[in-house]
Amino acid sequence: MIYHWIRTGQLERDVSTVPPRRTRKPKPAKLDPFKALITTRLSTYPELSAARLFAECRSAGYLGGLSQLQLFVREVRPTPAPEPVVRFETPPGHQAQADFAEFRFSWGKRYAFLVVLGYSRLLWLQFYQRQTMQTVMSALEAAFTYFGGVPAEILFDQMKAVVVGDERPHGGRLLENAEFLRFAAHWDFRIRACRPYRAKTKGKVERPVFYVRDNFVYGREFLGDGDLNAQALTWLGEVANQRVHGTTREIPRERFEQSERAVLKPLAARPYQSLVIAPERLSARQVPQLSQSQQPQETARFDTPDTRALVSVERRPLAAYAAYAACADAASPLCVEEGCP
Repeated sequence: MIYHWIRTGQLERDVSTVPPRRTRKPKPAKLDPFKALITTRLSTYPELSAARLFAECRSAGYLGGLSQLQLFVREVRPTPAPEPVVRFETPPGHQAQADFAEFRFSWGKRYAFLVVLGYSRLLWLQFYQRQTMQTVMSALEAAFTYFGGVPAEILFDQMKAVVVGDERPHGGRLLENAEFLRFAAHWDFRIRACRPYRAKTKGKVERPVFYVRDNFVYGREFLGDGDLNAQALTWLGEVANQRVHGTTREIPRERFEQSERAVLKPLAARPYQSLVIAPERLSARQVPQLSQSQQPQETARFDTPDTRALVSVERRPLAAYAAYAACADAASPLCVEEGCP
């Protein structure tokens, strides 16, 4: 060992200096000859999978494993430029956007129905048990009342209660639900629907969903459906529609009063009365509890999100109704013999 130090001059070396570290020559990897092939293929077809490139390299003589090829593909795969998002703004009173959002509470699942006026960003919100057509129509009527008018058109997602089918991607047309078309004609607005898989076109109502979750629902206590919807209306009036909106940099309520309220279409003279959709039944949680003395002998229960009614049903024999019809003719023997009930 001493002869080695003498021969290499280490005995004369300054011990205060750090000796140079030995370095090994980099060993060529099995993938190196094929990196140019991978890079070329990815530049032409940037979405080729690593498994597909592995098979092609194998055919070209590659003997290495898949893992090192995957690591290299991850490093060199071209990143596509993000699709530019063009903000679509509408004039006052022209468009509203509507959608459902699912929430879970201690007493069950509820669906928030949100409507946003496109120009002012004025928001309306209530919670419902179902996502039926009756719910959509009742919710929109409540929103129109809140706004004091009706926008020229409403943009929906591919909502089943509104859209039966959409053949636009194949050169066809939007197929709306016939009953909802009658509802839209009654309130004088046009139905618009996002194209399939293009929910970004409905961003004005998509973004408030996150806002409702974070600013209204999270961290609050609710006693039930009635308290939930009452607090929602208070929150709309005091917080959501009084804040400075992040896009318009204006307060939605002030922007609405200044420019949009006056150009909304007038409300219909009466609510829409469907002839094909039966009123929804009250659930056991919604039906008011009456004492025994208050219970009618026979009742039929009907419900809308805003009204609850107990309708008494009177039972009579069929002969009584025949007598009513017979009274139209004073000379009828049935009317003379039995009389009018």
